Amino acid sequence: MKAVGYTRTGPIDRDDALIDFEMDTPTATGRDLLVRVRAISVNPVDYKIRQLRAPEGDAPAVLGWDAVGEVVETGPEVSQFKPGDQVWYAGAIDRPGANSEYHLVDERIVGAKPTSATDAEAAALPLTTLTAHEMLFDRLRVHEPVPGAAAAVLIIGGAGGVGSIAIQLLRALTDLTVIATASRPETQAWVRDLGAHHVIDHGQPLPPQVEALGVGQPAYVFSTNRTELYGEQIGELIAPQGRFGLIDDPDAFDIKPFKAKSASIHWEFMYTRSLFQTADMGRQSQILNEVAALLDEGRIKSTATETLGVVNATNLKRAHAFLETGTAKGKLVLEGF
Repeated sequence: MKAVGYTRTGPIDRDDALIDFEMDTPTATGRDLLVRVRAISVNPVDYKIRQLRAPEGDAPAVLGWDAVGEVVETGPEVSQFKPGDQVWYAGAIDRPGANSEYHLVDERIVGAKPTSATDAEAAALPLTTLTAHEMLFDRLRVHEPVPGAAAAVLIIGGAGGVGSIAIQLLRALTDLTVIATASRPETQAWVRDLGAHHVIDHGQPLPPQVEALGVGQPAYVFSTNRTELYGEQIGELIAPQGRFGLIDDPDAFDIKPFKAKSASIHWEFMYTRSLFQTADMGRQSQILNEVAALLDEGRIKSTATETLGVVNATNLKRAHAFLETGTAKGKLVLEGF
């Protein structure tokens, strides 16, 4: 089968940063599904792993943790799916990715593809949806009020893949006021269109902008990128006993600004459940099915903003290079082989 991978770490501008190659089609065992991949999207985790994690052995390592496709084979322990089912998922970080024609994935982290979405539209959502949903409802527990705090969420980096779906999930599933940051006219317009009640500029000091909104100190703050730049500001603007969550990988992060307010700090890593085979691993399947229903009901929409063509090394290099600029809006999608 066709696949795209890399043989050594390094920058994306090398000719061999990503390569097209052929590999054997795997066989489904245990609780695995063998999926014929029809569309994928690209996330920052793809280029971070390509830059930092050397392949094991001589074969190229395959990236890609967003996929839509058709089940073609099931392992003997599978109970939720059968051949012919249309599925979507984000996969597991300790297994080969989905930048290949066929892919193995555990059924417990797979959902039924939304029927109203095209393959490309659906492929944009699994990883960012799981990340946003787990952060908002499992880590920050936004359904549990913070005494005396404004019923509001500040999302730093509202225009990116995770921010784009987090805004929509909050509007669809809560009554909280959504404040999103964006720094360019086009990204500010994007987050407003997604449903943000207020938009502020993360290129400017955040506390006075939040104060000027007149909503009070937000109970929850969700940082999606460059968290090292905002720690002190978040400590100043968050409500006492508020909850702060982050998903990026700052080289250093000072938690002292949060002590006086007894603010809690939560880190979300979407792969935790699959990596450690947690008892609630199947929760990811449930989340994907719940969000598929929201999409089919028209309560949220895909965050796909551009389709870059078929899945091959050339197009994936374009996607990686663009994501590395840190200016992406929504999600980049590739479809077919």
